[in-house]
Amino acid sequence: MTSANSRPRKSPLVLAVAAAAMTVSTLSHAQSNSELEERLAELEQRIVAAEKRAAAAERRAKQAEQEMAEVQANESEPVSQDIESRLAEVERHANGEEGFSFNVYARSGLLIGEDGKSSEGSPYVTPAGAQGGAVGRLGNEPDTYAEAILNYKMRFDNGAKAKYTTMIADSVTTSNDWTAGESNLNVRQVYAEFSDLPSFTGAFEDAKIWAGKRFDRDNFDIHWLDSDFVFLAGTGGGIYDMQLADNWKSNLSVYGRSFTDFPVDSMNPAAEETDSTDNLILTSNNYFGNWQWMVSGMNAADNDERSTSGPLDAADNGVHTMVAYHGEDFFGISEGNSKVAVMHGQGLGAATKTIGGNGNLTEDATATRIGLYGTTYMAPKWRVAPAILAETSEDRYAQGDQYDWATFNVRLANELTENFEMQYEGSYQWMDISPQGYGGNNAVEGDYTKLTIAPTFKPQVGGFWQRPEIRVFASWSDWDEELNDYSASDSFGKPGFTGDDWSFGVQTEVWF
Repeated sequence: MTSANSRPRKSPLVLAVAAAAMTVSTLSHAQSNSELEERLAELEQRIVAAEKRAAAAERRAKQAEQEMAEVQANESEPVSQDIESRLAEVERHANGEEGFSFNVYARSGLLIGEDGKSSEGSPYVTPAGAQGGAVGRLGNEPDTYAEAILNYKMRFDNGAKAKYTTMIADSVTTSNDWTAGESNLNVRQVYAEFSDLPSFTGAFEDAKIWAGKRFDRDNFDIHWLDSDFVFLAGTGGGIYDMQLADNWKSNLSVYGRSFTDFPVDSMNPAAEETDSTDNLILTSNNYFGNWQWMVSGMNAADNDERSTSGPLDAADNGVHTMVAYHGEDFFGISEGNSKVAVMHGQGLGAATKTIGGNGNLTEDATATRIGLYGTTYMAPKWRVAPAILAETSEDRYAQGDQYDWATFNVRLANELTENFEMQYEGSYQWMDISPQGYGGNNAVEGDYTKLTIAPTFKPQVGGFWQRPEIRVFASWSDWDEELNDYSASDSFGKPGFTGDDWSFGVQTEVWF
């Protein structure tokens, strides 16, 4: 049943017909039937015309609504897609997948001796330093060294990615603000890397290819000693992350390093000629879970023409290999991290750290190196990071020479507040060096000791890798007197630096 408030309303056409009928009934007594029929026919025509106009208007309204809906649909879809595309681009820039980024490593500070003058120092200050024998770096760095790394990342419509990197570095030991006369400003890296290439499938699906001048991506170091386990670098190209099996990833690269302007033997002993060559290094770097096996072969054509100080020829080829374990805890004892590596090289490969970087090695040169370090908390506010680095080598530059050394280092830190901690470092190095007259150096044997205390300020403490930080420090170092006789050109034995020495300073270290 329909209520009064909802009673159906009559259409205008029905009312018009009813009104017409009433009119006809009223006039029926005064007019003839023919006149009435004539009037009724005219009225019917008018009604039909009105219905046609109404129907046409309805059709036009529906057509307009349909056209408007189509226009809105055609306009809103591109607008919506454009907004989503722009939002996705902003997100990629925000999380570092696309756009410009800037990374830094830098250290700078004063190292002052007891006499108030700049003090000798460096992680490589001892006679073993020239062969990679580093000692602890805390309170032992007199230089300003800075790396500025500029990256630009791109992502393409097909999903492919590209990265371009330039790295600029400089190192000086002066305390002056204007150091152009002593600057070692250098472009250390310039390379491009491509990844996520759609045409790469199978073992190469996740591979990255690169070319240019760069440090190898997978170099790793002992930070407390400022020493790499291995440092592979130069100019060349390669491919990372080939998935050769379920638990086997592999990298392959070729690097070139230049040996320029070295003296060569001549038919005329009175004349000294020079030559140059490139050492080409082919490296395969393989990962099996936490294990790493690296093998490199190298060749430097004509490097054997280099003049040597004895009967052995300079090497023109070499091999180098390393087995390493990258631990996810502190040697299985506690939480933290650890790394252990053993390296061996022959010929040009006997430069166990800077692979292929030393053209003076003889064809009989051999070297074996071991390194390890780890970090952990030994108490809630106490961190500890021990490290060992040692090497033995022979026939390195002259027949019968021997370079043996071992460094033991430990870094401690006590977190006292959110922004302040006390850092301590102890280093001990033993060395036995017999250069057989190479470089005018003398045979020496002895040890070196360094102890450092460094009150340290940070925006936030917590972990050995938290930077930036500002340190003030005091370091004491001592060594066997015999080591002062190794060379007339090294730091040991200089006035004011003969052993039992104190140095003081302040330093900042930054990375991000």
